[in-house]
Amino acid sequence: MTDNIHQGHRARKRFGQNFLHDPQVIGRIVKAIAPKSTDLLVEIGPGLGALTEPVAEAAGKLTVVELDRDLAERLRQHPTLADKLQIFQADAMKFDFRQLIQPGQKLKVFGNLPYNISTPLLFHLFEFADEIENMHFMLQKEVVDRMTASHGGKDYGRLSVMTQYYCKALPVVQVGPGAFKPAPKVDSAVVRLIPFPKAERAAVDPAILNRVCLEAFNQRRKTLRNGFSNFATAEQIEALGINPGLRPEQLPVTDFIRVAQWLATQEKTDAS
Repeated sequence: MTDNIHQGHRARKRFGQNFLHDPQVIGRIVKAIAPKSTDLLVEIGPGLGALTEPVAEAAGKLTVVELDRDLAERLRQHPTLADKLQIFQADAMKFDFRQLIQPGQKLKVFGNLPYNISTPLLFHLFEFADEIENMHFMLQKEVVDRMTASHGGKDYGRLSVMTQYYCKALPVVQVGPGAFKPAPKVDSAVVRLIPFPKAERAAVDPAILNRVCLEAFNQRRKTLRNGFSNFATAEQIEALGINPGLRPEQLPVTDFIRVAQWLATQEKTDAS
């Protein structure tokens, strides 16, 4: 069982804790984040401080959001970090990141995200896209593959569409299981997310776009004719310039947006 203990802290399964300890990997991630003293940096799940220490050293200050009470307390008592940190012992899934904004500045968010909650946490963070300059997250490699996938591939799905609606997404560092304690059973990767300016994002209700994606990818083997049958006929899909015989993974993000915009108009018409 000692495999689960690192620096005297037992990794908690319910929090999905895997602690990063490989100095080379840590160095590459910090280089990708490129922290500066003028940045508004926010770390989600600092854990035992593997990224916190080098980032705080480079920037001089850092805000952290940590759910685990013991780990938050450990950071408060940390001999070199304590005076550089603003610590929130809170659940990042419910945290209002707007409270950290300062006039004229956007947040740079990073973290080694717990794999068991990574997708809902990303969706929560996308709500603050207009307040964020960039994000760097360590995730399961499979999740990063899905976030960055182009249409036409097997990894392309709801997470691809929703991520790419909000952000430019790029994989930046690959990480093997040995970089963590305890070692996870999967490969990991760091993704860089750069939110598009609001003016460049299509005018669409994200909730409707998400719903369209859920309908489409719920049964991947089905064609759009069947996948969208709850809200559109084959003729209506065709009228949007989309072939109803395609499978959902063949449809680019722009077409998903077009379907969501059309659906919003339909629902508005029905309501009136």
